[in-house]
Formats: sequence, C-alpha cells, structure tokens
Amino acid sequence: MTRTRPVTLILIAVFAGAGAWLVEIALLAAGQAAVVPAATLALALAVIGVLDVALALPIRRAVKDRQRARVDPFYATRVAMLAKASSLSGSLFTGVGVGIVLFLSTRSVLAVGSILMAVATIVGAVVLLVGGLVAEHLCSIPPDDEDKREQLDPAVVRPH
Repeated sequence: MTRTRPVTLILIAVFAGAGAWLVEIALLAAGQAAVVPAATLALALAVIGVLDVALALPIRRAVKDRQRARVDPFYATRVAMLAKASSLSGSLFTGVGVGIVLFLSTRSVLAVGSILMAVATIVGAVVLLVGGLVAEHLCSIPPDDEDKREQLDPAVVRPH
C-alpha cells in the first residue's frame, strides 16, 4: 500500500467543498433548509483521529524493538487501512465543512451558530486527517540496515 499523497487529499477537499456548496445552493433554490453539521459530527471525527494514532502506536513500538515483540500482520494491515481511510475521509469532511462555511458566509444574514458548527466540523475533520496521516507513518516499516548501506554506498553488492 502506498502512502497517501498530498495532491490526492487536496483534490478530494476541493471537489467536496465545491459539491457541498452546490448542494447548499440547490437546497435553497428548492425551498429547503440548508444543511448544517451537528456538533457530534465534529466530536466523532476528532475521536476517530485520536484512536487512529492510539491503535498505531503499538505497531511502531514493536517495529522499533524487533527482539521484544512481534507484530500481528492482520492487526497492522487493519490499522494501516483504517489510517488510509481516515486521511481520505478527513480530507472529504474538511472540504465539505469549508464549502458550507463559504456558502453560509455569502448569505445576507449571517447564521453565526451554523457557521460555528461548520467550523467545528472542519476542526474535527482536520484532526481526523492528521491522525490518519500520523498513523500511516507509524505503520510504515523502516528500511533494513542492508538497504541503508546500499543506499549510502551503491558499490555494495548483496550476495545471492
């Protein structure tokens, strides 16, 4: 599995923000109420981001101290996949929150409570995004000592 690229995260956030903005316009044009995220969404996103890091820490400890502990590969795979999904979801929710804030801030009457809820969603989503990226980093395997020597000295030939 490759690490999440920043370009991917930025593109997801931009498209999600534009989509949220367009959905808000369409809802108001149809006579419906605008969508405002709940405070519990922001809290849930932040908690999941923190749990990502907490689940990845034992993997990093076991990888750093190879003689002491053994890593369950299924657990490590699940945590790495959760971290990847969290970074992508965090980017998506960040874009949606920004789109809602931009839409609400262009209205003639500012709904401060709704804007604050959308900002809280952005903060929770950023915590999820960062937690996912940190957990991805913690689940990566450092290169072996032989790989380091080959990178430093290309003349070193590995025996077959």
